[in-house]
Amino acid sequence: MLTAFKSISPKPLEGIEFPQEYLRLKRLGFSDLEPWYFLDGEELNHALTGLRQRYPDRTLTPFARRQDNDDTACWDGRDNKTVYIIHDFASVGYEERETYDGFYSWLRAAIEDLIEFDS
Repeated sequence: MLTAFKSISPKPLEGIEFPQEYLRLKRLGFSDLEPWYFLDGEELNHALTGLRQRYPDRTLTPFARRQDNDDTACWDGRDNKTVYIIHDFASVGYEERETYDGFYSWLRAAIEDLIEFDS
C-alpha cells in the first residue's frame, strides 16, 4: 500500500494508506462512476473529519460517495481491504449498510449501480 494524494489537498493526509487497486484506478483517471464519485482534496478532508467525529470508535477512511444519498465507501484503519458502505449521519451503530471483500468487489457493485442509475 502507498500513502497517496498528499499533493491534492492543502492538508496532507499523513499516515493514510490506500490499496493498490484504488491507486491504479486513480492513475487511470477514474473519478466518476455515477452515482458514485471518488473523493479528492478538500471534499476528502471534509468527509474524513466528519466521519471520524460522528463515528469516533471507528477509523474510517472514505474514498467514494454516492451523489443521490449519504452513502460513503470507506476502509476502516483496522482493515484496509474490506470496503464498508457507511450511511453517513446515521445513528452510531446503524451506519454500516454493506461490506465488500475488497476494492474490486465494491467496484463491481458500483458498476451495477451505474447501470441501474442510467435506466
